[in-house]
Amino acid sequence: MKKLIVITGASSGFGAAMARLFNENDYPLLLLGRRTEKIEALNLSGEIMIRHADVTDQDELSKAIHEAEAKYGATDLLINNAGVMLLGNVWKQSSKEWQTMLDTNVMGVLNGMQIVLPEMKENHHGTIINISSIAGFKAFQNHAAYVASKFGVHGLSETVRQEVSGENVRVMLVAPGAAETELLTHVTDDKALSEYEEWKQSMGGITLDPKHVAETVKFMYEMPQEVNIREVDIAATAQDN
Repeated sequence: MKKLIVITGASSGFGAAMARLFNENDYPLLLLGRRTEKIEALNLSGEIMIRHADVTDQDELSKAIHEAEAKYGATDLLINNAGVMLLGNVWKQSSKEWQTMLDTNVMGVLNGMQIVLPEMKENHHGTIINISSIAGFKAFQNHAAYVASKFGVHGLSETVRQEVSGENVRVMLVAPGAAETELLTHVTDDKALSEYEEWKQSMGGITLDPKHVAETVKFMYEMPQEVNIREVDIAATAQDN
């Protein structure tokens, strides 16, 4: 019997691609996001629970996860996928945008991990996969606060991995490069957005298809519990940085 998978940020991009793939393979799923209508529009069938959850609100996130666990059993895989990328220079970007990224990209990951880890440790079984970014180990212009948040995801993932490895609990990390997602739709700095698009065109205008990130996540998860693929960096071949 397949065990419960929880995916945050399941309404689009990597989250939607992972939801489709795991659903095709008959996993029970809790799909979380702030735009539940977009998750419902994926038209998935089977053991699916869709709930509104802002990952920065630990109480809301916890309530949704525990509701799914009451129906499907303990969470066996938590995919911390929800994230935001707001481009801009430090000297002019709103500090509110910095806080949004730090709250979602870092606190949101910590919130999810804190909810599921006690039972995973008790069961000596479970996996957490944090979706970070190549910007989690490499700097990009116009990305200072975003880079800071994703460096944080890399750091916290490795720290917690060390802390729970003795309990047979896995913490993994996937760091995608530029991809065809909705991350850029919330950017308010037109110049930064224009420079990003110019950079994308220098790669031929083609970035990573989210389905390949989903395939990678599934492969990592389905390795035996005694095997931990600690980190995968994945990007379009044409991305040279």
